[in-house]
Amino acid sequence: MIHDLSPFIFKITETFGPRWYGFSYMLGFVCAYFLIQWLAERQKSGLTYEMVSDLVTYCAFGTLIGGRLGYCLFYDISLFWTTGYSFPFWKVLAVHEGGMASHGGIIGIIVACWFFARKHGLNWVYLLDVVAIVGPIGVIFGRIANFINGELVGRIAPADFKFGVRFPSDILNWPGYEFDRLATLAPVTEKVGLTVGKWSDLLGTYRTNQASRDQVYDVLNKMINEIQNGNSAIKEMIGPLLDYRYPSQIFAMLTEGVFTFLVLFFLARKSRRPGFIAGSFIICYAVVRIFNESFRMPDIQIGYQLLDLTRGQWISIGMLIAGFVLSFYWSRTQSQTIHGWMRGENVKLGGRRGL
Repeated sequence: MIHDLSPFIFKITETFGPRWYGFSYMLGFVCAYFLIQWLAERQKSGLTYEMVSDLVTYCAFGTLIGGRLGYCLFYDISLFWTTGYSFPFWKVLAVHEGGMASHGGIIGIIVACWFFARKHGLNWVYLLDVVAIVGPIGVIFGRIANFINGELVGRIAPADFKFGVRFPSDILNWPGYEFDRLATLAPVTEKVGLTVGKWSDLLGTYRTNQASRDQVYDVLNKMINEIQNGNSAIKEMIGPLLDYRYPSQIFAMLTEGVFTFLVLFFLARKSRRPGFIAGSFIICYAVVRIFNESFRMPDIQIGYQLLDLTRGQWISIGMLIAGFVLSFYWSRTQSQTIHGWMRGENVKLGGRRGL
């Protein structure tokens, strides 16, 4: 399969229009709103219908701010001091160019729950349980959007792997990391209005001329746009030049999203103390993320690290340790009883009721 999906739901101009990435975030928050309302009704732990929309808003800001800052801190710290010539000028704010870290989003949600709990006099650990249950739903939509965008691509897969994908977006990495492969695109450049000779000239002056570098990237982006707009000729020509990769975004959607949600939803069916679900989420997400990273390409500017693990795997290992520590701590310090969602389920854990 050659990936030819467009990041735009539809285009208003050639470069502007609603995108699947933003739409996926919106769907995730909408689903979270209705599921939290459903849980609040059954758990009877002080979270009212009126509070739910505010909680979702807090978490939305926590996800977006934490996700972006997490990416800058964990994967590309140079963004903090890099500026551009067009809006929004500061690269930290250039979310449309890509770069959100799920680990950072989780931290942002934790901070948002803490502030929300202080404002409304709620148990913030209980709020972590609530958002932990709905969080994987957002992951499901987010990973689908990652696949549509052709980002977070997988490692090279065996040729006999039935579900492998070739991503045209790979060619954007060739100038910086596999320069010699650009010459293989010469026949394709003629399909976007550039002669083979001109392409050769651009490659010859690429390292010494900024204008040549800009033109090379313009041509590469034009090839990708043509494929997304249905140009089958370019798609068929470029396909054999691309690497065959695992659809790691779909693996992540199924494990970090669907599997994690089902586990947490099942655990939440019975009464328990606050922190049990949140701790289970941290542990479960960390485990499946470590597994998924073995199929996903590490960020190209970082590569593999100690023991040939990726940055995401090492962060997840830290997250796994934190999950066990927090689960143990919360099991000793939380006494409130949180009802499960099963109707008629009335298990008592002991300790005080209320907030």
